[in-house]
Amino acid sequence: MPKTGPHPDKALTAIGVNRQSKPGWYADGNGLYLVVDKSGAKRWMLRLMVQGRRRDMGLGGISLVSLAEARELALKYRKIARQGGDPIEERRKERLTAPIFSEAAQTVFEENKSTWKNPKHAQQWFNTLQTYAFPHIGSRQVDQIQTSDILKVLSPIWLEKAETARRVRQRMSTVFDWAKTAGFRSGDNPVDGVEKGLPKQNSKDKHHAAMPYQEVPAFVARIRTEQKKGLVARLALEFLILTATRTSEVLKSEWVEVDLDQRLWIIPAERMKAKREHRVPLCDRSIEILKLAEGFRSSGDLIFPGQKIDRPMSNMVFLTMLKRMDVPFTAHGFRSSFRDWAAETTAYPREIAEMALAHTIQNKVEAAYRRSDLLERRRTMMDDWSAYISI
Repeated sequence: MPKTGPHPDKALTAIGVNRQSKPGWYADGNGLYLVVDKSGAKRWMLRLMVQGRRRDMGLGGISLVSLAEARELALKYRKIARQGGDPIEERRKERLTAPIFSEAAQTVFEENKSTWKNPKHAQQWFNTLQTYAFPHIGSRQVDQIQTSDILKVLSPIWLEKAETARRVRQRMSTVFDWAKTAGFRSGDNPVDGVEKGLPKQNSKDKHHAAMPYQEVPAFVARIRTEQKKGLVARLALEFLILTATRTSEVLKSEWVEVDLDQRLWIIPAERMKAKREHRVPLCDRSIEILKLAEGFRSSGDLIFPGQKIDRPMSNMVFLTMLKRMDVPFTAHGFRSSFRDWAAETTAYPREIAEMALAHTIQNKVEAAYRRSDLLERRRTMMDDWSAYISI
């Protein structure tokens, strides 16, 4: 059922439509709704009775259809329904030829890219479709594509590039959902059920490959001694392991976030996955790494800069380093290594380790009563972790 919105007697306004950002259904009256998706995308939906059955009819996104135009269309299709006709079928007949998949994907991308916080991730959304889907279905009209066509897109990469395949599947599904809402398709989404024709993926592919914690000390010794090049990257990776933080948090870290006297790194909320400030206690080795990093500091703000002093290193830098060292794990997996070490070899409570990883507290009661981030207790734990991996 639609979520509560403005009362039908209080019609929407053009300004209100543009400003509304909370997901939900907002009534304009007489069955016309503004629908705000969780992604932030906005579209018009007409709810009406067609030949004795309640039907939902998409009228397009707000970037293509204004409030006034949506009202005109709603009035037109309600009249058809009252006269016993099928406005959905009527609209299909009067619409222009359905776009090809590549054009539909471009439209979805343009309508949604402003809602994505990371421009690079937004572009990756389109690039994956361009690379893997367009060669198979890019030139096909969206109303002609069937599940068998989707199978041809996913089969070559389903096992070899499991995570990429899942992302391509989800993004194709979004395009076909848009096509149906815009009136270019009817019936089921062709992506639905495609997995029935694909082999079962190994469930371990869904997680970041983590190095067993017992192997981390030897690996840290390797990155300190074996690598002859890439000092900045080596220091950054060790810093990541010591602090149990994420790749982007380390690569985009800035000197203004660090207080060497307080032995503290404060990651601002906007750079955290949970959008909350995270205080990271720094052990002796972390301080030592920062002092080494000061040796190549110039006018830039970044602690571990890339080739250009004002730009961070690529987020693939650690993966490339690990592959070069013939290590079949990911940088993110070191967080799991830390978590396993804490659980299996120490007596630190679970919540201390979870807090060190900046994980969201799922238990609402526990979250409400926990007022402190337990910084000093975490500091002791991170000192112990440093001592363990520096053996």
